[in-house]
Amino acid sequence: MTDLVLEATGLTKNYASTRALAGVDLNVRRGESLAIMGASGSGKTTLLHVLAGIVAPDAGAVRFTPASGVPIDVTGGTESVRSRLRRERFGFVFQQGLLIPELTAIENIALAVMINGTGRRDATEHAAGWMASLGLAGMEERRIGELSGGQAQRVAIARAQVTGAELIFADEPTGALDSQTSADVMNALLWSTTGQGRTLVVVTHDADVAARCSRTVSVRDGRIVNAEVSA
Repeated sequence: MTDLVLEATGLTKNYASTRALAGVDLNVRRGESLAIMGASGSGKTTLLHVLAGIVAPDAGAVRFTPASGVPIDVTGGTESVRSRLRRERFGFVFQQGLLIPELTAIENIALAVMINGTGRRDATEHAAGWMASLGLAGMEERRIGELSGGQAQRVAIARAQVTGAELIFADEPTGALDSQTSADVMNALLWSTTGQGRTLVVVTHDADVAARCSRTVSVRDGRIVNAEVSA
């Protein structure tokens, strides 16, 4: 089985006259934590969205190889294929969490597996297990507005993991948090991804967050300009 979980070649993406990606090649190894850094407008978020099948590139290809070892063409597949990848194989954590405020914490998490056909009782039990593992036991019935920023992000992390996703994409997951809460959220994110044999790709502007990852690439003007392994 290949040690590459994602292989991206020649990714190009334009928005009107703006070139967001200019021929990006990038490999992501299974079980690593990869930080993508860059200034605002550098193309780092577009790169993450293309890797995750959220946005289609104008040119280039992304191939995902799951643990089963059968490669899946992310960019060349149908929207149905990409949607299924996002539901079952990929997990997502965003800066603001994008949680549903009308639902409780445990309902937000359970919904991710209920969408894939799991019954409410089993989904809720699974969600409760993730909440406990991330230090959220006792907060199951709180709505999102009743949680702190760090607690809400851990709910988002649990939601990303509850489906058994092999690859987690995180876009500025600590961007709205203070330094101590940011460190706590990164602890939870790394423990629940690479700590469990999964793979993490995180977009960040925070050098401290990037330093926690096993590898960092820098993006400028839609190109990867530097890559390094963290100490």
